[in-house]
Amino acid sequence: MKKIEHIGIAVKNLEAANATYKALLGRAAYKTETVESEGVSTSFFKIGESKIELLAATNSESPIAKFLEKRGEGIHHIAFAVEDIEAEISRLKSEGFELINKNPKPGADNKLVAFLHPKSSNGVLVELCQEK
Repeated sequence: MKKIEHIGIAVKNLEAANATYKALLGRAAYKTETVESEGVSTSFFKIGESKIELLAATNSESPIAKFLEKRGEGIHHIAFAVEDIEAEISRLKSEGFELINKNPKPGADNKLVAFLHPKSSNGVLVELCQEK
């Protein structure tokens, strides 16, 4: 793993959260995007070499909607940048981690992504990201 790529924060209202984080960080989001396949709209804020990703559900069946219903707003996941996502998936599987995604899939911010189940990483949803 190369670095922490971003921290994902689930929010109920993306527009309101964008205003909050703009005030907090002193800069506007550099990118907003919707990932239809995941039922999520996202905004990205750059902080040094890392990012904050705000995630809001676009439908009631999306993983973010379910997260918000169970836990409310807050940290949703931590993402790590990797050089070779397929090799990293294989390595982590061999280490005994439970994978949500056995194969990488397209994600936001021009990335291939895969997630580890939180029950195998001390309750934290872990995302692997590789530049496309």
